[in-house]
Amino acid sequence: MSRTDAILKRLAALHPKLIDLSLDRMLPLLETLGRPQDRLPPVIHVAGTNAKGSTIAYLRAFLEAAGKSVHVYNSPHLVRFNERIRLGGKLVDTRRLNAVLERVEAVNAGRPITFFEVTTVAAMVLYAETPADYLLLETGMGGTYDTTNIVDHPLGVIITPVDLDHQSYLGNTIAEIAVNKAGILKRGSKAVIGLQQEEGRAVIERAAHRLGVRPIWQGQDFHGSAQDGRLVYQDEDGLLDLPPPALIGAHQFDNAALAIAATRHFGLPVDEAAMARGLRSVVWPARMMPLQGKLRDLLGPGAELWLDGGHNVHGATALAKAMAEMNRARPAPLVLIMGMMNTRNPADFLAPFAGQVQAIFTLGVPGEPNAHKADTIARQARAAGFAASPKRSIVSALQAAAQVSGARVLICGSLYLAGDVLAKNGTPPE
Repeated sequence: MSRTDAILKRLAALHPKLIDLSLDRMLPLLETLGRPQDRLPPVIHVAGTNAKGSTIAYLRAFLEAAGKSVHVYNSPHLVRFNERIRLGGKLVDTRRLNAVLERVEAVNAGRPITFFEVTTVAAMVLYAETPADYLLLETGMGGTYDTTNIVDHPLGVIITPVDLDHQSYLGNTIAEIAVNKAGILKRGSKAVIGLQQEEGRAVIERAAHRLGVRPIWQGQDFHGSAQDGRLVYQDEDGLLDLPPPALIGAHQFDNAALAIAATRHFGLPVDEAAMARGLRSVVWPARMMPLQGKLRDLLGPGAELWLDGGHNVHGATALAKAMAEMNRARPAPLVLIMGMMNTRNPADFLAPFAGQVQAIFTLGVPGEPNAHKADTIARQARAAGFAASPKRSIVSALQAAAQVSGARVLICGSLYLAGDVLAKNGTPPE
């Protein structure tokens, strides 16, 4: 076990629950550490069900293309914990990460605190102590009581589309979940809101009104769409004709438009040329990611291997649409390799793929005791009308997929599975 893993294991043991939404444990710890949340670069805070990471990836690409230094906070990580904390454009180095984790651990002095809370505190210390032009801050879950909701005056707030997810923590309806997501809105901060269902929009509108915030809304105040292979964006300041985003899928035009709107509405120092460079260079691992390397080599000639960490119905819908678009451009039998956490319903995830899939091979998620067993996923998939069979490993699943000539193979269902696949393929995020 590495030193980092040993520290993280100790921190995970400080609280009996992995998730216990509250700010009451971390605020006193932040006070003792001198309130690092008050010494951050200008913050853009992002909440929502899906597209948080992609939207942040675009903002980072735009700002870095404009020569700006950017901190980023994302979760969960795929292969290494370091991926959660990006300092001035680079992942935090392990020596510095270990030092800040042990420093915060010592100050906490064994008091109960969840893993995400204590590691977020450590990240805030690093962001406060490291100069940068901006901090792009992604919520972990929800908004109101999310560990990142400790910045009183963010430069701007973004709420991406709200949908059903984490219902046991956030609520059973879109309206209840939207109440939680809207908790990151702050009086005096600008806000940009992504495409919302009607009940979610109504909740966010009420929350914004109470705070005197006047958001701009995707689909009303700004629009972005694919036209003749380009991204055409329009708001009250005019029209932009930009290259298509490097991230794949029709939904990425929406995500890119949301980031462009935030860039303009928040007054970020990014011109059209920097946006164009950012759209061409943006990277967001395990989101419609083509895989090459030793795992791809297990498939036959002409086959494709794709990886996506999408794990809820909203994400599955976008994935299924992207696969259908690919099939129209180049027909190929679609094979899914999927694993899921046991908080997800495999049949619900698979519903958008109805009529598209030739075969499904199911997996457990290595190292995750709270994942569905491969047999469970296969049984539920068969009950939903899909041809599915369990496999023992990603290698055996790919070997089975190789029997489908010229297949388009998509590994999906879990970010944790995606991380394991990247590790086994020898291609960790940088």
